[in-house]
Amino acid sequence: MRSIVAALILANLPGAAFAQDAQPWPVRLPSSGGEVIIPSRGGQYAHDEVGYAPARRAGDTLYVSGAIVFRAEGEGTDVAAFEAQVRRTLTSLNRTLEAAGAAMDDVALINSFHVWEGPDFVGSRNEQIEVIARVWREFSDGPRPAWTAVGTTGLLGTGGIVEIQLTVHAPTAAD
Repeated sequence: MRSIVAALILANLPGAAFAQDAQPWPVRLPSSGGEVIIPSRGGQYAHDEVGYAPARRAGDTLYVSGAIVFRAEGEGTDVAAFEAQVRRTLTSLNRTLEAAGAAMDDVALINSFHVWEGPDFVGSRNEQIEVIARVWREFSDGPRPAWTAVGTTGLLGTGGIVEIQLTVHAPTAAD
């Protein structure tokens, strides 16, 4: 369990934290109907050790694994802290999209899984949605994606508030 939680945290850290790596990012691995995109060292760990791809293209569709909006040690539980946590997570997702040659404007569907009542966020359901929508607009000014928000009792690891998964229309340059 600890390795899975470590992979989720590593995948949410900025790529610059791994600048000392000799590995050129992103890594692209051929797969049935497309490719796996590994944007960073954390993504490589998730792929190799935990067993999931940060992103996988199948035809013109890019499936991006969920990234967790989490409260790190010492961070607050209020709406302002949540906004910073959402920004951190959307920055990570944006890096994954960029590694795949896509952008937030290309996102067709957001699936979000919310711990509505938990120790890591003291705001309301509406505040969670409003903050995510507001921060999303910092990354995308295009047409809004479809969005399904689902409540859950918990996420993998500790500190998780929301997990955000993306489905993206992302044809390859050759298409």
